Amino acid sequence: MSRVGKRPITLPDGVKVHIGSNGLEFEGKKGRLTTPLYQGISARVEENRVILSRTDDSKQQKMFHGLCRALAANAATGVSQGFSKQLEIVGVGYKAKLDKDRLEIALGYSKPVVYAVPRDVEVVVEKPTLLTVRGIDKQRVGKVADDIKRFRKPDPYKQKGIRYVGERLIKKERKAGVSGA
Repeated sequence: MSRVGKRPITLPDGVKVHIGSNGLEFEGKKGRLTTPLYQGISARVEENRVILSRTDDSKQQKMFHGLCRALAANAATGVSQGFSKQLEIVGVGYKAKLDKDRLEIALGYSKPVVYAVPRDVEVVVEKPTLLTVRGIDKQRVGKVADDIKRFRKPDPYKQKGIRYVGERLIKKERKAGVSGA
């Protein structure tokens, strides 16, 4: 049996689940999310827990079982608490500002980078060099944070760029044969 799939999902307070023919719908104080149930995977609600089961023990069914359970657990957490990722901008003159749903980031290029923030995700500029990406869908929050990070990945030599808060980077020594510095 799938190690991930066999664990029941404990529902946080205030979260309701509606089981459909091809998916689960979670509703909580932060919003509503739908997760798929793949063919051969079924769900039932017992007390305050969601339990997923599968029809057979084929390799494909085992993979879908764990996947459906993980997606459902993320949806239950998302509609009750939400998810967030923090990004820090490191570099002289590097900064960000938010105008409605447009994020402008100065990253040392000739023009600032403009990013249109999706409606289902919230981006907050706490300081000019600190961004917080929030939302109820874990995949969307991670995707938006990664899109922002890709505008200027951290340089391995000077450590300048956009990184996650707490991300540990390995600094390289200067290139051999370079004089000065």
